[in-house]
Amino acid sequence: NTNYRYTADELRYLWDNADAGAVVFHGTFVDLIDSIRDSLPKIKVWLWVDDGSNPCPDWAEDYQAVANSGASRVVPPWGRTGDDLNMLYTGGTTGMPKGVMWRQDDLIVVLSGALATPYPDEGDVADLVFAGPGPKFCPACPQMHGTGNFPGLSAMSLGGSIVTLTQRSFDASELLDAIEREGINLMSMVGDAFGKPILKALDAQPGKWNLSSLVAVTSSGVMWSEEVKQRMLEHHPNMVLNDAFSSSEALGMGTSQSGGGSTAKTARFQLGEHCVVIGDDNTILQPGGRPQGRLAVGGRQPLGYYKDEAKTASTFLVIEGKRYSCPGDFAIIEDDGSITLLGRGSVCINTGGEKVFPEEVEEALKTHPSVLDAVAVGVPDEKFGEAVTAVIEPRDGAVVDGPALIAHVKQTLAAYKAPKHVIEVDTIGRAANGKVDYKRLKGHASDVLGLSS
Repeated sequence: NTNYRYTADELRYLWDNADAGAVVFHGTFVDLIDSIRDSLPKIKVWLWVDDGSNPCPDWAEDYQAVANSGASRVVPPWGRTGDDLNMLYTGGTTGMPKGVMWRQDDLIVVLSGALATPYPDEGDVADLVFAGPGPKFCPACPQMHGTGNFPGLSAMSLGGSIVTLTQRSFDASELLDAIEREGINLMSMVGDAFGKPILKALDAQPGKWNLSSLVAVTSSGVMWSEEVKQRMLEHHPNMVLNDAFSSSEALGMGTSQSGGGSTAKTARFQLGEHCVVIGDDNTILQPGGRPQGRLAVGGRQPLGYYKDEAKTASTFLVIEGKRYSCPGDFAIIEDDGSITLLGRGSVCINTGGEKVFPEEVEEALKTHPSVLDAVAVGVPDEKFGEAVTAVIEPRDGAVVDGPALIAHVKQTLAAYKAPKHVIEVDTIGRAANGKVDYKRLKGHASDVLGLSS
């Protein structure tokens, strides 16, 4: 999976790290890819998909022609097994994007709630498991992220289909039209960043869309507020809203469900079946007294991160004889066993479901001649949850030009990683060991911008 917003440097890192051998791309990316393909010798096949923009270059093959040339279903000489890998690259929560390695058998069982056991070794799986066609699923968010990708795989494993939207940016009316036209049953999105535009469209034209086919909406990746959930249910009371707390490497940490006349509180979740909260000594905490710790999910889970043994060892822990995935999210266990999320233990910024790693933004900022030191923090943002904000210590005599700095970052990083605000300070105030007090700087930036931290 590749983020379509990535710049040349980001694409080069990703495809090299993944040992990619083939790339499928829309024609609009011809020039971008042409500028880096000579530096990616491991990629042997470039498959161009016609989107009405650039023609197929001579160094690529027409995807449609290649697809139509197949005479039968292709099975590799080495066969297929449940040990084959599905690799989804993170959005950067764990540092630079990492490839999360899932055994296909494990992933399908975790994703498919209807399957309590792995697929049978023999016999017709469809006859054994399914009575009819599966659900129609629509990802309102991009399928390059787990929130769009994993529910789609789940729908397909249940004998269902995926309905995709055609516009390159989100349009709530296009989504609502598709739900009514295609009879979509399941949908995924990213919290208020999508919920608010959907709600705005429904409020503007109440009763325009027949949403009766929509059974459930799943959100993950950013806050989905209680108010937005409640108002969405007013337009379609019979659907269920699932707020899923998961990550690429830790599926099923917690869920929060709204519907049937009740709306779940923001950031309150029921622990997943295999999820626990662990203390500083990696022991499992119990309800009572509202203890705080890190979330860890057991059961079926990834093998680890591709080509990163150190990160694998620090994330996948053996606790009381069982293996758990512990990506670093902190929570409080309430007395009733539910959890209240406190956020990622790292300083990762979550803006509209996109994960932005501060060091990457800071390094880009520091290459500008006016910048002596820089820190990137996330400040509260009504639409996106957090907005990337640059705190800048200028060089002596330099003038901080906010728009120029933002444009400078966009030259090397995807636009969503670029700061939306630029704050100037006399000094970043690093400690003797070079570390930064992100909490203090985040609070300072929020105060300067008149926002609550």
